[in-house]
Amino acid sequence: MISSSVVDDGLISKEEFQLALFKNRKKENLFANRIFDLFDVKRKGVIDFSDFVRSLSVFHPNAPQEDKIDFSFKLYDLDNTGFIERQETFLDADVNQDGKIDKCEWQNFVSKNPSLLKIMTLPYLRDITTSFPSFIFNSEVDEIAT
Repeated sequence: MISSSVVDDGLISKEEFQLALFKNRKKENLFANRIFDLFDVKRKGVIDFSDFVRSLSVFHPNAPQEDKIDFSFKLYDLDNTGFIERQETFLDADVNQDGKIDKCEWQNFVSKNPSLLKIMTLPYLRDITTSFPSFIFNSEVDEIAT
């Protein structure tokens, strides 16, 4: 449904993604843009079905917490440096006080603040795998060399 909301091509464009989230394709949102970029595994500017399923699998209630931590870390690492550098928001997480949060610091911070991963679980995905047992989620995402 999402992939045919603007152009019926079986692919989800950023415009269609925004429309699905906000019912308005003109509304820009940094969070939505960042999620779109993470779902766009092949870096083509569109999300195909396999990208969508692999990326969505991290939100499944049974997905490993490590996958959720990795995804959420990438979500906040806006410039893909391997660090979260939003000092004003994450002072508590920056244990070594170097002005940025590495993955180890993020993992420690998330373990002390589990509500941060609450958005990383969509309970209704459990119903999909129960209703359609052949629809198996694979939480591994192929890394694309940049």
